[in-house]
This record gives sequence, C-alpha cells and structure tokens, in this order.
Amino acid sequence: MTSPTARLRAPGVDSDALRKWGLPLAALALVVSYPLWAINDPFRSFFVDRLGMDMDTAFQMAVYVMLALGLNIVVGYAGLLDLGYVAFFALGAYTLGWFGSGLFSNRNLHFLDVGNKALPGIHLSFWVVVPLAGLVCAIAGIIIGWPTLRLRGDYLAIVTLGFGEIIPDVFRNGDSIAGKNLTNGVRGVTQLDRPGFGKTANDATGGLLPDRYSSLPSELKPWFYTILAMCLITIFVNLRLRDSKMGRAWIAVREDEIAASAMGVPLMRTKLWAYAIGGVFGGLAGSIYGSFINGIFPTSFSFQISVIVLVMVIVGGMGNIWGVIVGASVIAWLNFAGLGKVGSLLNDLIPGSSNDVDVPKYKFGIFGILLILMMLFRPQGIIPSARRKAEFEEGEGEASLYDVAH
Repeated sequence: MTSPTARLRAPGVDSDALRKWGLPLAALALVVSYPLWAINDPFRSFFVDRLGMDMDTAFQMAVYVMLALGLNIVVGYAGLLDLGYVAFFALGAYTLGWFGSGLFSNRNLHFLDVGNKALPGIHLSFWVVVPLAGLVCAIAGIIIGWPTLRLRGDYLAIVTLGFGEIIPDVFRNGDSIAGKNLTNGVRGVTQLDRPGFGKTANDATGGLLPDRYSSLPSELKPWFYTILAMCLITIFVNLRLRDSKMGRAWIAVREDEIAASAMGVPLMRTKLWAYAIGGVFGGLAGSIYGSFINGIFPTSFSFQISVIVLVMVIVGGMGNIWGVIVGASVIAWLNFAGLGKVGSLLNDLIPGSSNDVDVPKYKFGIFGILLILMMLFRPQGIIPSARRKAEFEEGEGEASLYDVAH
C-alpha cells in the first residue's frame, strides 16, 4: 500500500539522488572547467585578484585535499590519532628525489623519462615514481605501525608524533649515512624530474599531452589536471573503502575496539591496513608536490603540516569525504592566499598607510581562534558524517545512532 508521504512526493524528483549525485557532479564540473574560465576575464578580477585563486594556489589546495583524504582513512575511518602524517608526505617527496633527480650523480640510469638522457643520476619516469612513492610509504607505514599500533589513544598519538619528528631529522642528517649521501642534508634535493608524455605523444595529440610540464605561471594547467586526477582517484578509493568489509571493520574498531575484537575483527591487521593505505596517499601527494616546487628540503616538512592536515579533517567532518574536501579547501585557501587577501581588504578600509596590518603574520593565532569557535559551536564539523552527527544529537531526540550506516 502506498503511503501518503509517497503520494505527495513530486513525480520524477528524487531528492536523495539529487543530493547524492547532482551536487557532487555539479561541483566536479566547476572544478574541471576552472582553468577555462576562472583565471580569465571577466571572472579573473574576482577569483584571482580578489580571492587569490590562481593556478598555483589551486594546485596547492588540491595537494592538501589529497593529504586530508589520506589522513581521513586513518583518523576518520579507523579512529587512530595520527600526529606524524607529515612523515609520509616527506617520504613521498624524497622518493622522487631518489629516483627522479641527479642526487646519485655516480649513476646514469634512465627509464622511460622525458628529460635529457645525458643527465647523471637515477631518472625513472615520473609516472613510475608516483606509484613507487605510494608503495614506499605503505611499507614504511607497516614497519612503523607493526610495533606501535598495539597502543591506543594518547599513547598512539605520542608515538606517531615521534615518528613525524624523526623522519625529517633523518632527512636533515642523511648526507652521511654509512658514508653515503642519501638526502643531501639541509641543502635538499633540487632539479627534480617533471611529469611529461614525451615528444611522440605530444606530436600525436597536437600538443594536448605536453612533452614535459612547464613551471611558467601561464602553463600550469597540466599540473592542475594531474593533481585533480589524483584527487579523484583518492576520492574513488575512499568511497569504495568506506563501503567495503574493511571500511566497516575500521568503523567498528573506531567505535569500540573491545566489541570489535569480540566480534572477530582482527585489530592489528585492520589498523595496519588503515595506516598503510593512508600513508600511500600521503606519499603520492608528496611526490607530485616535490616535482611541482622543483626542490625538497627537510625544513619543508615540519610538525605544523601534520597539525594543519588533522585540523582540516576535524573541521571538515571526520569520516565524511565531502566534508573533509570542504575543510581542506577552506583552510588551505586561508593558509596560502585567503588571509593575505583579507588583510589587503582590511588595510584598504583603514585610512593611512601607517595603519597597515600584516594579517598573515598572525596566521596561527587566527587559526587557533577559528578552531576554538568551531569546536564550541559546531564540533561535528562543517559537513559531518551521518553517524558522527547522530552521536552529537543522540539524547536530544533528533536521531538514533542505530539508524545510520556511516
């Protein structure tokens, strides 16, 4: 028998399907077409001049979206507090330094790369190094996670914090390990290989696929579409993992380890999978980021990156992919361009040049205030997952935790 609610619903309109597919597809269309309209007149004056959303900023925002989605697997799905996620970011970047630069100048190995074949060093194709960086980070996650993931709560946070502090120090002092220069120390690794498809593919597609990516500000579209493709892959994997048997095991461990273990969930193996898979995406992001800035240095991978990525996950909505994307985008924009543009606007409103305020100088204080306000007034995040939202509303008569799936 048809219910009265079903009879009153407008024919041909499915609000759930519209919310589930319509909004994400519309947002995807806007992002994909962004380089075609947002950085050109008449929209340039708003998006680039006022908001600072040029291609460079958009690329770095996408990198942090990818990092936040990777950490969301560890923190949002499995409930493991990780304060050392920057270690995977750094390890992915240095993997490119090892296999895509002239660091080991006593070697001359080239494999499918699009650079000068006479350059010394190990030069694998960028498209080979990226998955290799993910594999290296996954192995590192298993190695560090095997003895430490037996801990829980604050103890696990302290161990991961130590891991995040140790790795940059190893890279900083890695110019003399067993008599070998593995990281070039504080001088870092520069002149990293860039992505490209080679002259043959470039000629065959009429220049659609670039021979070798350029760093000129007017030629950053290939970089944008590459990191966008990597973000889409990350989103797809997150969605599939969330709805998989492994994803349900992660959520069970997050909610109650003892109950999950009693129901037959292997705790160590489940946690290791989360830690390793989260590390994979940190490594992928690190490899393309290192190639984009054409240099990696130990000082570029500080503890603050781990904190800011964790804040992106919490503010966006732990466990909710779309919330994490929004949180990462907003905070990354504020970090790279937004605060500077806000400062310029404030200084324009204040008469007299002597009253100029350097707003980005107070970045961490502003982020701290925003985080406090967020935790006071919307602790579940900007777009919380249904389960997390129910946790905050349970007891108020608005939702039941047992009625939600994620």
